Amino acid sequence: MDISTTYMGLALESPVIVGSCGLTDAVEKLKRIEDAGAGAAVLKSIFEEEIAYEYNDIIKDVSLTTGYNLEQFDYLDVQLRGKKLFAYLDLIKKAKAGVSMPVIASVNCVYSHEWSSFATQIAEAGADALELNMFFVPADFERESSELETLYFQIVEKLLKTITIPVSLKISHYFSNLGQMIRRLSETGISGIVLFNRFFSPDIDTDRLEVKPSFIFSSPSDLAISLRWMAIMSQRVNCDLAASTGVHDAQGVIKQILAGAQAVQMVSTLYKNKIPYLKTVNRDIQNWMETHGFKTLGDFRGKLSQAEADNPAVYDRLQFMKYYA
Repeated sequence: MDISTTYMGLALESPVIVGSCGLTDAVEKLKRIEDAGAGAAVLKSIFEEEIAYEYNDIIKDVSLTTGYNLEQFDYLDVQLRGKKLFAYLDLIKKAKAGVSMPVIASVNCVYSHEWSSFATQIAEAGADALELNMFFVPADFERESSELETLYFQIVEKLLKTITIPVSLKISHYFSNLGQMIRRLSETGISGIVLFNRFFSPDIDTDRLEVKPSFIFSSPSDLAISLRWMAIMSQRVNCDLAASTGVHDAQGVIKQILAGAQAVQMVSTLYKNKIPYLKTVNRDIQNWMETHGFKTLGDFRGKLSQAEADNPAVYDRLQFMKYYA
């Protein structure tokens, strides 16, 4: 059974992509991921704030030791952004030299004006594609939702003028009109959209009276939201769609492909079951395909999307219906 696919124009031997995480922050780990059968890997994200803060620290240090005014450092470009960016570019170069699967760089994006200064560096380092993990927290009560949504398009427009490698957006489902937003983003010229990113979830420690993280890993039940929107948006966008969050086994991968996904990202299950679990996932996909008479992923991709479903209304219905009231 052939489980190869394409995503953003990249050839993948498996639809399973290891998403951005601590498992993708070193070449040795990437080699194990490739050996286990992953189709591609998204490098651990570099946060735009890290680069911006480090850049400011460098300027501050130089100004204090030389006595120069900060205004004289306007000419400084990304070359002075410090160890974090240099280390990231080095990771990309070594990854491309060490593995043959596609290597996708990842930036957690917050400031549109920073992009043109270092996206080019990432592309020149050899990344096969760039994934933008984009989410602007709607906690600024002075800004309308339309203003926040406009930032997405400003960043994409600036980025696509800067680099030529494929670009994907990893977005959330927190939009007032999600379907329209996904479709509009797909028409900007990007190559892929990942549904959806996963967030830090706060909890409260009632003994220590402090905030702590909770639900670090996803669970299989988290598949529901991305599965719904994958099925709704399949065949209605102008770019590839990839699924993320809640995919823990071959069944999760198969469901997302049936809904229309070109590829699927996995993370949490690999922390729990270790990297070699990828072999099991690929084998289980092939066994399922053989049982159902499918020779390629294309034979069943989108077969149960909303556009193809016998009862498309089940994807639209949000309130719980008591069928047997």
